[in-house]
Amino acid sequence: MRPFVLWMTGLPCSGKTSTARELQRRVPNLAVLDGDELREWLTDRDYTRAGRREHVRRAARLAALLFRHGVPSCVSTVSPYGDDRIEARRIVAGAGGAFAECYVRCPQAECERRDAKGMYARARAGLLPRFTGVGDPYEEPGSPDLVVDTSRAGVAESAGRVVDFLRSRGIL
Repeated sequence: MRPFVLWMTGLPCSGKTSTARELQRRVPNLAVLDGDELREWLTDRDYTRAGRREHVRRAARLAALLFRHGVPSCVSTVSPYGDDRIEARRIVAGAGGAFAECYVRCPQAECERRDAKGMYARARAGLLPRFTGVGDPYEEPGSPDLVVDTSRAGVAESAGRVVDFLRSRGIL
Protein backbone atom coordinates (compact mmCIF):
# COMPACT_ATOMS: atom_id res chain seq x y z
CA MET A 1 0.00 0.00 0.00
CA ARG A 2 1.21 3.48 -0.80
CA PRO A 3 0.19 6.64 1.04
CA PHE A 4 -2.74 8.65 -0.30
CA VAL A 5 -5.21 11.36 0.61
CA LEU A 6 -8.90 10.58 0.21
CA TRP A 7 -11.00 13.73 0.48
CA MET A 8 -14.60 12.95 1.46
CA THR A 9 -17.02 15.82 0.88
CA GLY A 10 -20.78 16.04 1.26
CA LEU A 11 -23.61 17.69 3.15
CA PRO A 12 -23.66 17.56 6.95
CA CYS A 13 -25.01 14.18 8.11
CA SER A 14 -24.45 12.57 4.70
CA GLY A 15 -22.34 9.77 6.19
CA LYS A 16 -18.81 11.04 5.58
CA THR A 17 -17.44 10.35 9.05
CA SER A 18 -19.25 7.04 9.50
CA THR A 19 -17.86 5.83 6.17
CA ALA A 20 -14.38 7.14 7.02
CA ARG A 21 -14.38 5.34 10.38
CA GLU A 22 -15.42 2.08 8.73
CA LEU A 23 -12.72 2.60 6.13
CA GLN A 24 -10.24 3.12 8.97
CA ARG A 25 -11.09 -0.37 10.26
CA ARG A 26 -10.31 -1.84 6.84
CA VAL A 27 -7.20 0.09 5.79
CA PRO A 28 -4.07 -0.35 7.92
CA ASN A 29 -2.67 2.83 9.49
CA LEU A 30 -5.33 5.09 7.93
CA ALA A 31 -5.56 8.45 9.69
CA VAL A 32 -9.02 10.00 9.66
CA LEU A 33 -9.07 13.78 9.77
CA ASP A 34 -12.64 14.64 10.68
CA GLY A 35 -13.71 18.22 10.02
CA ASP A 36 -15.63 18.59 13.28
CA GLU A 37 -12.70 17.25 15.31
CA LEU A 38 -10.27 19.53 13.49
CA ARG A 39 -12.44 22.55 14.25
CA GLU A 40 -12.59 21.50 17.91
CA TRP A 41 -8.83 20.96 18.23
CA LEU A 42 -7.89 24.05 16.25
CA THR A 43 -10.59 26.11 18.01
CA ASP A 44 -11.73 27.21 14.58
CA ARG A 45 -15.44 27.98 14.69
CA ASP A 46 -15.52 30.58 11.93
CA TYR A 47 -18.13 29.60 9.37
CA THR A 48 -17.68 32.62 7.11
CA ARG A 49 -16.53 32.01 3.54
CA ALA A 50 -12.97 32.95 4.53
CA GLY A 51 -13.14 30.77 7.65
CA ARG A 52 -14.32 27.77 5.65
CA ARG A 53 -11.53 28.31 3.11
CA GLU A 54 -8.95 28.40 5.90
CA HIS A 55 -10.40 25.25 7.48
CA VAL A 56 -10.04 23.35 4.19
CA ARG A 57 -6.52 24.71 3.67
CA ARG A 58 -5.44 23.56 7.14
CA ALA A 59 -6.94 20.10 6.64
CA ALA A 60 -5.18 19.79 3.27
CA ARG A 61 -1.84 20.89 4.74
CA LEU A 62 -2.16 18.35 7.53
CA ALA A 63 -3.08 15.59 5.04
CA ALA A 64 -0.09 16.57 2.87
CA LEU A 65 2.18 16.35 5.92
CA LEU A 66 0.85 12.89 6.75
CA PHE A 67 1.43 11.87 3.11
CA ARG A 68 5.06 13.04 3.30
CA HIS A 69 5.50 10.78 6.32
CA GLY A 70 3.99 7.80 4.53
CA VAL A 71 0.66 7.85 6.36
CA PRO A 72 -2.52 7.37 4.31
CA SER A 73 -5.31 9.72 5.33
CA CYS A 74 -8.99 10.28 4.82
CA VAL A 75 -10.21 13.85 5.25
CA SER A 76 -13.90 13.87 6.14
CA THR A 77 -15.17 17.43 5.93
CA VAL A 78 -18.11 19.22 4.35
CA SER A 79 -15.76 21.50 2.32
CA PRO A 80 -18.76 23.08 0.59
CA TYR A 81 -16.99 25.09 -2.11
CA GLY A 82 -15.54 23.59 -5.26
CA ASP A 83 -12.63 26.01 -5.53
CA ASP A 84 -11.53 25.11 -1.99
CA ARG A 85 -11.53 21.42 -2.89
CA ILE A 86 -9.45 22.22 -5.97
CA GLU A 87 -7.01 24.07 -3.72
CA ALA A 88 -6.88 21.06 -1.35
CA ARG A 89 -5.96 18.85 -4.32
CA ARG A 90 -3.26 21.36 -5.35
CA ILE A 91 -1.78 21.44 -1.83
CA VAL A 92 -1.59 17.65 -1.62
CA ALA A 93 -0.20 17.37 -5.17
CA GLY A 94 2.45 19.94 -4.21
CA ALA A 95 3.64 17.50 -1.57
CA GLY A 96 3.75 14.74 -4.20
CA GLY A 97 0.58 13.20 -2.84
CA ALA A 98 -1.98 10.95 -4.47
CA PHE A 99 -5.34 12.70 -4.00
CA ALA A 100 -8.83 11.40 -4.68
CA GLU A 101 -12.07 13.30 -4.13
CA CYS A 102 -15.00 11.19 -2.93
CA TYR A 103 -18.42 12.80 -3.05
CA VAL A 104 -20.60 11.31 -0.33
CA ARG A 105 -23.96 11.95 -1.95
CA CYS A 106 -27.12 11.96 0.11
CA PRO A 107 -30.33 13.94 -0.43
CA GLN A 108 -30.71 16.78 2.03
CA ALA A 109 -34.03 15.41 3.30
CA GLU A 110 -32.27 12.18 4.28
CA CYS A 111 -29.42 14.13 5.91
CA GLU A 112 -32.00 16.04 7.94
CA ARG A 113 -33.70 12.78 8.96
CA ARG A 114 -30.35 11.41 10.20
CA ASP A 115 -29.43 14.57 12.10
CA ALA A 116 -29.24 13.39 15.71
CA LYS A 117 -27.84 16.73 16.91
CA GLY A 118 -30.73 18.77 15.47
CA MET A 119 -28.43 21.05 13.49
CA TYR A 120 -30.73 21.37 10.48
CA ALA A 121 -33.68 22.26 12.72
CA ARG A 122 -31.59 24.86 14.56
CA ALA A 123 -30.44 26.28 11.23
CA ARG A 124 -34.02 26.52 9.96
CA ALA A 125 -34.95 28.30 13.21
CA GLY A 126 -32.22 30.88 12.55
CA LEU A 127 -29.93 29.65 15.32
CA LEU A 128 -27.16 28.47 12.94
CA PRO A 129 -27.22 31.17 10.27
CA ARG A 130 -24.41 29.84 8.05
CA PHE A 131 -25.21 26.14 8.23
CA THR A 132 -24.33 24.40 4.97
CA GLY A 133 -27.39 23.38 2.99
CA VAL A 134 -29.68 25.85 4.77
CA GLY A 135 -27.99 29.26 5.19
CA ASP A 136 -24.93 28.59 3.03
CA PRO A 137 -24.65 26.68 -0.23
CA TYR A 138 -23.08 23.31 -0.91
CA GLU A 139 -21.49 23.08 -4.34
CA GLU A 140 -21.71 19.49 -5.52
CA PRO A 141 -18.48 18.26 -7.09
CA GLY A 142 -18.59 18.42 -10.88
CA SER A 143 -16.34 15.44 -11.54
CA PRO A 144 -15.26 13.71 -8.34
CA ASP A 145 -13.01 10.67 -8.55
CA LEU A 146 -15.65 8.60 -6.75
CA VAL A 147 -19.31 9.01 -5.78
CA VAL A 148 -20.75 7.04 -2.89
CA ASP A 149 -24.51 7.41 -2.44
CA THR A 150 -25.15 6.72 1.23
CA SER A 151 -28.92 6.96 0.80
CA ARG A 152 -28.73 3.73 -1.20
CA ALA A 153 -25.90 1.96 0.60
CA GLY A 154 -25.11 1.45 4.26
CA VAL A 155 -21.83 2.31 5.92
CA ALA A 156 -20.21 -1.09 5.28
CA GLU A 157 -21.17 -1.11 1.60
CA SER A 158 -20.06 2.50 1.16
CA ALA A 159 -16.67 1.76 2.73
CA GLY A 160 -16.42 -1.32 0.53
CA ARG A 161 -16.93 0.83 -2.58
CA VAL A 162 -14.10 3.09 -1.43
CA VAL A 163 -11.79 0.12 -0.84
CA ASP A 164 -12.65 -1.23 -4.31
CA PHE A 165 -11.89 2.19 -5.80
CA LEU A 166 -8.52 2.41 -4.01
CA ARG A 167 -7.62 -1.09 -5.19
CA SER A 168 -8.60 -0.20 -8.77
CA ARG A 169 -6.17 2.73 -8.58
CA GLY A 170 -3.36 0.49 -7.31
CA ILE A 171 -3.27 2.30 -3.98
CA LEU A 172 -4.23 -0.69 -1.84
